[in-house]
Amino acid sequence: VQLQASGGGLVQAGDSLRLSCAASGRTFRTYIMGWFRQAPGKEREFVAHVSGSGSITNYADSVKGRFTISRDNAKNTVYLQMNSLKPEDTAVYYCAATSLGTPTRYRHDYDYWGQGTLVTVSS
Repeated sequence: VQLQASGGGLVQAGDSLRLSCAASGRTFRTYIMGWFRQAPGKEREFVAHVSGSGSITNYADSVKGRFTISRDNAKNTVYLQMNSLKPEDTAVYYCAATSLGTPTRYRHDYDYWGQGTLVTVSS
């Protein structure tokens, strides 16, 4: 599976942004998809994940209520809608895929990674 993330940019606090991650291959729906982020000088951290069908989602506490993960299996794409952005959301955002049957927050469980897209939120 090859992943291509896009949609990052420079926004102001309170703005919204939608990230997309396009995947190659015909087995997209069999993968649990996740979004992670890495701020300068920090570890890569879990943001959200979505099950293969899209019916189960989970979020980090820091983004719950502001971010929404979704997927369109017909388009082999996963999205991250980010609302009410804060300066602390500034990071490189990565999409990832895992063939593990159980949704997971642990980055080491993810087999495939996109190249990352930079989100910068100014105050």
